[in-house]
Amino acid sequence: MAEQVDVVVIGLGVGGEEAAGRLAEAGLSVVGADPRLVGGECPYWGCIPSKMMIRAANLIAETRRVDGMAGISTIEPDWSPVAKRIREEATDNWNDQVAVDRLVKKGVSFIRERAVITGPGRVQVGDREYEASRGIVVATGTVPVIPPIDGLAGTPYWTNKEAIEAETLPASLIVLGGGAIGLELTQVFARFGVQVTVVEGLDRILAMEEPESSDLARAALEHDGVTFRTGVHATNVSHDGSGFTLALDDGSTVSGEKLLVATGRRVDTKALGLDLVGIDPAARSIAVDEHVRAADGVWAVGDVTGVGAFTHNAMYQANIAVLDILGAEDAPTASYHAMPRVTFTDPEIGAVGLTEKQARDAGIDVRTGITQIPAATRGWIHKAGNEGFIKLVVDNDRGVVVGATSAGPTGGEVLSALAVAVHAAVPVHSLRQMIYAYPTFHRAIGSAIQSL
Repeated sequence: MAEQVDVVVIGLGVGGEEAAGRLAEAGLSVVGADPRLVGGECPYWGCIPSKMMIRAANLIAETRRVDGMAGISTIEPDWSPVAKRIREEATDNWNDQVAVDRLVKKGVSFIRERAVITGPGRVQVGDREYEASRGIVVATGTVPVIPPIDGLAGTPYWTNKEAIEAETLPASLIVLGGGAIGLELTQVFARFGVQVTVVEGLDRILAMEEPESSDLARAALEHDGVTFRTGVHATNVSHDGSGFTLALDDGSTVSGEKLLVATGRRVDTKALGLDLVGIDPAARSIAVDEHVRAADGVWAVGDVTGVGAFTHNAMYQANIAVLDILGAEDAPTASYHAMPRVTFTDPEIGAVGLTEKQARDAGIDVRTGITQIPAATRGWIHKAGNEGFIKLVVDNDRGVVVGATSAGPTGGEVLSALAVAVHAAVPVHSLRQMIYAYPTFHRAIGSAIQSL
């Protein structure tokens, strides 16, 4: 006999954990199932530990910027305190007991098992079956994409997990992939003395962002000693017990002690039973409507929906699902036109909404404005490490900003003002009339507007 509950949440990453906990606190009987750590990638192998690594690497860079501005500095990078902090402060040595206790205290029945949908409203978890009268929430996240390169399978390559868990650093590293995750880790390791080579099949790194962002990131990382090979693909991987060699399709090779595969992530839902509730299990993601409903009685949140692989989006969608399940009168509907994203390199590259190319491809009559951070008063004062820019993408017909990039020493923080402008469709005329505090980095927004 199936046990009667209100909701079953499949997957307890940030979105699933948020949804399960809030539904339970609202008085519903909730079962949450996941064979992995509660909290998912973000607190254990993603945003939290990686930003600790980035903070440490940026301190090294800032120390090296003292010369010529505040005296003379020397530094000897040491990875051991970083690895120790990740284990003790971020991950409890990859133990999720605190997260489990927090979830259970909210009233969730937690089961560390893989869940499978067996029919409408029915879920098998281990040897127990549940009938969820209010619905099922799918929040199973994504897994790393491992490209089918000859020789790669069976070698001790790294994904982000092994990179985050590293207690000692290699002398050299090949990074396969020039996206945000790969570049953040690249810069960290380079600043700690690792010789890093990035191999990217497209013509530029950060290919989903503005070309100006790609150029800025490449210049910054090359300054840190990183070598780039763009526009080439790996055709073969070999490992001789002490290092990796990649053969590239231009006939050249690159070698390194370790290989980090950072070529993206994908959903893994084929064995979840989605077909039994009318969802294509072979699709690249689970399609959801404005209430994040994937099917009758099924909601999906987070990376599995294919709408921005970001922690903040998982939390955003979880809130929509919770309020929809609870039948809230003021339940919001999803809108992704102002999705913010930040690549936490130094300089930080924040972006929101559409790039110039995306806007033009959408048929929008576009004009752009751009200003360089070193030309702004605060950038000039900052001097060492002041690289960056602000770029605005404006819909001429509507007179509003539909996309923006904020790159610089505090690019992710300056982005907040631009995210508000895109989200609320603030007229450019109003932005031009605003008072921008002086001297701040965000004052450069006004200069970008004047350059339109």
